[in-house]
Amino acid sequence: MYLTNESEDKTTRALLVGLNTGSSQSEFDRSMAELKELTKALDIEVALMTTQNLPSPDRSTYIGSGKVEEIAASLEMFDIDVIIFNDSLSPMQARNLEKALDTEVIDRTGLILQIFAQRAKTREARLQVEYAQLQYMLPRLAHMKTSLSRQGGGSGRLSNKGAGEKKLELDRRRIEHRMAELRRDLEAVEKERSTQRGRRVNSGVPKVSLVGYTNAGKSTIMNNLLRLYGDDKEEKQVLEKDMLFATLDTSVRSIEPKGKRPFLLTDTVGFISELPHSLVKAFRSTIEEVKYADLILEVVDFSDEEYRWHMDVTRDTFAEIGVVDIPIVHVFNKADIVQKEQQEGGHMMLEIPKAAGDRIYICAKDDLCLDALVELIEEKISERHTECELLLPYSEAAALNELQKRGLVKASEYLPEGIKVQALLDQRDIGRYEEYLQCP
Repeated sequence: MYLTNESEDKTTRALLVGLNTGSSQSEFDRSMAELKELTKALDIEVALMTTQNLPSPDRSTYIGSGKVEEIAASLEMFDIDVIIFNDSLSPMQARNLEKALDTEVIDRTGLILQIFAQRAKTREARLQVEYAQLQYMLPRLAHMKTSLSRQGGGSGRLSNKGAGEKKLELDRRRIEHRMAELRRDLEAVEKERSTQRGRRVNSGVPKVSLVGYTNAGKSTIMNNLLRLYGDDKEEKQVLEKDMLFATLDTSVRSIEPKGKRPFLLTDTVGFISELPHSLVKAFRSTIEEVKYADLILEVVDFSDEEYRWHMDVTRDTFAEIGVVDIPIVHVFNKADIVQKEQQEGGHMMLEIPKAAGDRIYICAKDDLCLDALVELIEEKISERHTECELLLPYSEAAALNELQKRGLVKASEYLPEGIKVQALLDQRDIGRYEEYLQCP
């Protein structure tokens, strides 16, 4: 729980502010609803929401002086501790607003940074978040110092948390020095990540990545696949919670379905609209794990009315990080909720699990649905393989063992001249075992 000016036990209460400069009403409402969910993700109570329509943001106060006066009149009445804006504010706008309202002001970027700071668990994630926070803080340093002196340390301020609280007293040069240190540390972590990634690539085990909008159910799928086909020990499970950005850290787990080839399943950080550029840049090496997948599972919350828009955000994020030419399966999760709504409305019900081409409709908590998902994964992975015949000399028996571990061997026969093997090979394997190929 964040501290406030009055008491550690007092719940922080927020006023949310949105400015519509020409978006459709539905798009604007969607963005405000998401801001509310982001606020709740920090255990902050949303006491009031207010909106403004302007052709463009006011340069000085973002929302105009009249709206500022309206907000000021409501602060004491609703016991507001913090004002959260649905867009990024310039340092000057934030400074003017705090001066006029005498209340802490943070913007959407600052809010998401706080969520990331709270959720970061691994060393890499903490380094990435701290770097993004300092990058965000740097142009706001003069404003922060003014606010610090005015509020006597600001121990309860949201914008002072995490890296900001520890570094607020530093001057620009020292912050830049710390950022340089973080860059070096992140480069070292990235080298380690690249080494681990190289081992996974060389293992030949297919790599499947779970991606999608935050809170779509990626971690639920990961945990239940582990329960059915992998190591379901508690330390292998990933955090599963109904909130935005429940997990930030990339997790890689081995899934070994009986009778099918094993694969490595990666759970990545969720996407969101208007994800701060500083975070995209800081977490780029983590997000880019998707680029090395053999198959992408784009998990979609099918019960959310905005699921098509969520898919657009995911597609835009793919374009930003350069994900191309990787097969994608659209996993429409929470289809059971839609099924129930259809039943209550007297409509024809969607059957689940249901697979059609590169789409599958499932409930991530249903074992039959997960079986169907694994079947589809097997099918899609196989599309990149060619059935070949190998004649391995007995001195290469280790190669047969490796192919068997990867679930690629369909049949084998021991002959006087060597081991005859029917196997499914991808292009990398074909090049590797070219001298033993017996097929065109």
